[in-house]
Amino acid sequence: MFEALRTTAAIIFAVVGAWLAIIYPDRLKISFSQLKGGKKTAQNGSGIGKLFTPVAHSTAILCVILLLGILAPLIKTIDVLHDHVELLRGCSYLVLSSLTLWQLWTVILSLVPADVIVTQSNNDERRQKTLNGLTSQARFEKRPPERDERKGKDDESGN
Repeated sequence: MFEALRTTAAIIFAVVGAWLAIIYPDRLKISFSQLKGGKKTAQNGSGIGKLFTPVAHSTAILCVILLLGILAPLIKTIDVLHDHVELLRGCSYLVLSSLTLWQLWTVILSLVPADVIVTQSNNDERRQKTLNGLTSQARFEKRPPERDERKGKDDESGN
């Protein structure tokens, strides 16, 4: 079970790393920016935390699993603990359950950046359709130049 958890953590780590390194880097910059005064401005990279959170969680889970892989054989050699095998198995199951729930939360967190990108893309598309609809219905006619009334009066009086 710990091996499956380690594999899942590594996959999450790799998937989120791919988000950061490969997939639509410009789209991510736009999606994780904030609208201020009608213009999008970057938040000094604060939106990138949404991407690093799953990476940090997966890294912590991997560290715990790797440490358990080192400690488990050492704990098995301690003779005093052989009398408490059932208790130790319960503790092992508790740790496994906790790490599994933590990994499940990390999987959910890894979907947040995708949702942000889809939402931003949909908003941009709706905004563009609205602008296209408004501009396609508007007709711009060239106005004739306005005549200056004072100039016309001066011309009539002969001055």
